[in-house]
Amino acid sequence: MTDGIDPTVPPSGTGCVECDAAGGWWVHLRRCAQCGHVGCCDSSPSQHATAHFRESGHPVMASFEPGEDWFWDFEREVGLLGPALAPPTSHPEDQPAPGPQGRVPADWQDHVH
Repeated sequence: MTDGIDPTVPPSGTGCVECDAAGGWWVHLRRCAQCGHVGCCDSSPSQHATAHFRESGHPVMASFEPGEDWFWDFEREVGLLGPALAPPTSHPEDQPAPGPQGRVPADWQDHVH
């Protein structure tokens, strides 16, 4: 593992860990590149990916959206390129964004940051 990235660790699941536990919803998903924790993005109401960085100190996250392969370094506040991470590299393509299906309120756009 280098620079907060461990490419051997799989993601924690297919959705935001905390939102799933609380019955919440998210706009987009982010994956901790060090431990695999999947959290919701900063546009989401609960911003669990950033909260994970603050609580764990794990500095790098990756997009967990289909077709996206970017990384973000919270400490340096820069985007970066990283290695291929352990699969799966995104939530299932049939899982909508925002998601998950059935939990997103009709007025979801009024709740984003």
